[in-house]
Amino acid sequence: MTRIQQRGLYFEELQTGVVYVHSPGRTVGEADNTLFSTLTMNPQSLHLDAAASASTEFGERLVNSLMTMSIMVGLSVAQLTQATTVANLGFGEIAFPAPVLIGDTLYAETEVLSKRDSRSRPDNGVVVFQHRALNQKGVLVARADRTALMLRVPAGSGDSAATG
Repeated sequence: MTRIQQRGLYFEELQTGVVYVHSPGRTVGEADNTLFSTLTMNPQSLHLDAAASASTEFGERLVNSLMTMSIMVGLSVAQLTQATTVANLGFGEIAFPAPVLIGDTLYAETEVLSKRDSRSRPDNGVVVFQHRALNQKGVLVARADRTALMLRVPAGSGDSAATG
């Protein structure tokens, strides 16, 4: 019997300049936003207080931006980094050009901006991803550059990896 285990892409399989579109999307509910904000000790009324938020320019509560970023990156895991990433090395530029509201659905895509051999770990490579989140209307709501240490195709694994 053949067995296929789900995984992300190895360093050699990731291609620069390619945009990977992830699915499914994720609809953000009120409980999600409240739980994330309170778990992370962020009592910002803009996330938790409907009455206070009603008087802001947005007229309602906003989804915590760090939750938006977490969902955006999380949506990419199954396709790109599940069992193939060693570690996040850092985040570069992060932007939230439009608000996320409770009930919005987030969709994500990731572009590989660059990749290089690891100077200190020959079994790994370093990849810079740009993650982007769009809401159900196609509006860009978040963008983040992330540098990750990625596994190479294991020697003798039989995996056929594209080069790029």
